Amino acid sequence: IPVTDKSGRSLCAGPQDQLRYKSVAERDMQVETVDYKAADASTTLARSLRDTGFAVLANHPITPDRITEIYDGWGDFFAGKDKFDYAVQPPAHDGYFAFRSENAKDSPVKDLKEFFHVYPGCGLPAELTEMTRRIYADLNALGCELLAWIQAEAPASVTESLSMPLDTMMDDSEQSLLRILHYPPVSDAEPGAIRAAAHEDINLITLLLSGSKPGLQAQDAHGNWHDVACDAGMITINNGDMLAKATGDYFPSTTHRVTNPDAGQNVSRYSMPMFLHPRPDVLLQPGLTADDYLQQRLREIGLK
Repeated sequence: IPVTDKSGRSLCAGPQDQLRYKSVAERDMQVETVDYKAADASTTLARSLRDTGFAVLANHPITPDRITEIYDGWGDFFAGKDKFDYAVQPPAHDGYFAFRSENAKDSPVKDLKEFFHVYPGCGLPAELTEMTRRIYADLNALGCELLAWIQAEAPASVTESLSMPLDTMMDDSEQSLLRILHYPPVSDAEPGAIRAAAHEDINLITLLLSGSKPGLQAQDAHGNWHDVACDAGMITINNGDMLAKATGDYFPSTTHRVTNPDAGQNVSRYSMPMFLHPRPDVLLQPGLTADDYLQQRLREIGLK
């Protein structure tokens, strides 16, 4: 899901040619469901992220009622005309982005979606401000906790090469982005246009409140696509490019997409990914900061 940082720079890239640990390429895509309250939750999470780049979190602190409430509230926002009053004002990069504003790297057509970017302190519709600020804070806190789990479960050969613990990379960061997505019913789409073309995230990890409808797919090392569960109340977690970079690809960044609905399911779809992005000065590797890597990726995709 191509996204940007607070200043408008991209936090995502399209599919990458990257070296992956051979053991990952040899395994089938089996995204595991992690019980947040289970004694072995951190082990299961790290294993699934290691093997597939994805995991699904159940029984977590964000209740299904809250997820339903925020989807309902933002659904009303996207259905109205007031959304245009919140249109993004460059060079700032918070606010409303109209339908077909964006395409993934290497995709010649625009994605079939509209969305709203939320950063700390940005303007929000009054009726949505409190619930959105709360979900942002709670997802950010949960993401930092999960990064601590990943840190604890990673082998010494990985953690000893990090400039600092993964969760510490998030200290005082204001770069994380909550993106609120609406995929309208698909009609008269040009050839090749889908709700979100194949891409990888470029941040550390992404927490995605379960989509209101199916459609999210992840790609395995052999190029096959697999549906990712979207059971009510679950959170999908996936690795980003920066985590892969910092860990020497021990935790791979996996290509994913959102497909168009079947004819009988052609209704609006909503989802809310929270992109956990470290402070710009964090060293991903010796001599390479998070911001250095971001600028490198921008050059590679022709945006700088």
